[in-house]
Amino acid sequence: MNQGYCALRESAAWLDLSERGRIRMTGEDRARLLHAMVSNRIEGLAPGQGCYAFFLNAQGRILADVNVLALADAFLLDTEPETRALVYEHLDRHIIADDVTLEDITAATAEIGIEGPHATGVLAKMGAPQPREPYSNERWGERIVLRASSTGAPGFALFAPLDEKRELIRRIEAAGAVAAGADDARVVRLEMGKPRYGEDFSDKHLPHETQLLHAVNFNKGCYLGQEIVERVRSRGAVHRFLVRLAIDAKEPPAPGTKIEAGGKEVGEVMSAAYSPAEGKVLAFAYVREPGAELIVAGAAARQIR
Repeated sequence: MNQGYCALRESAAWLDLSERGRIRMTGEDRARLLHAMVSNRIEGLAPGQGCYAFFLNAQGRILADVNVLALADAFLLDTEPETRALVYEHLDRHIIADDVTLEDITAATAEIGIEGPHATGVLAKMGAPQPREPYSNERWGERIVLRASSTGAPGFALFAPLDEKRELIRRIEAAGAVAAGADDARVVRLEMGKPRYGEDFSDKHLPHETQLLHAVNFNKGCYLGQEIVERVRSRGAVHRFLVRLAIDAKEPPAPGTKIEAGGKEVGEVMSAAYSPAEGKVLAFAYVREPGAELIVAGAAARQIR
């Protein structure tokens, strides 16, 4: 086990998340427009608050997921690298007579994750604020601190001007965090049960299939894709669910590997990695028969929470 992986699980590590997309929305109509475009409640968010939300298409499929930060004069949308352009273009197409301006600030900013059980201690040593509620944020000079985690471990994301990145990392390391890489983060997010857009769910999937329903507000009224979401909620017309599996194997199966139960195909693997802590492979998969005795690539598997 390497140092970054152990730090994410046992102390604190920093992750360079700067490849994620960061889009700034300003203008008097920004809350009204965004509220009509995403699955969670936006109108009523006060500066410093935020939420996790989906962008859906008219068929209710998930186009992207975003962390929404409500700032004093703007919204900041934090999204996966693969959906950065899509989110910008999707919003831009729906600005007609609205007083809304979009700015892609990804290239001008850095995003650093501080994650692990001791993440709050690292921020304290740096003299940085520690937002308490999930997806809440606080200003720290020219920086913003967001309470959100890319791995599912306790953590925060720091947004800063790009020219501050090197000095910020130096201060983070001086406060006790060590560097962790993408492979470390991937294993830990599977251990922590944190699915990722682009690997575990995509525009092929409905919100209910992901079971990430904290991204959906069922009382907010009309938004793009809402009719399908409500239909699924009321009728229960979902036949597969994203679940976590523990597989008795050392080698992770490839994405798309079929899952069997009782000699018939009942699902497929989305992402998987060997967990040193568990001594077996952990995976996200879509399964049509939760609770069944499962076989993945010839190895026994069971659903875990």
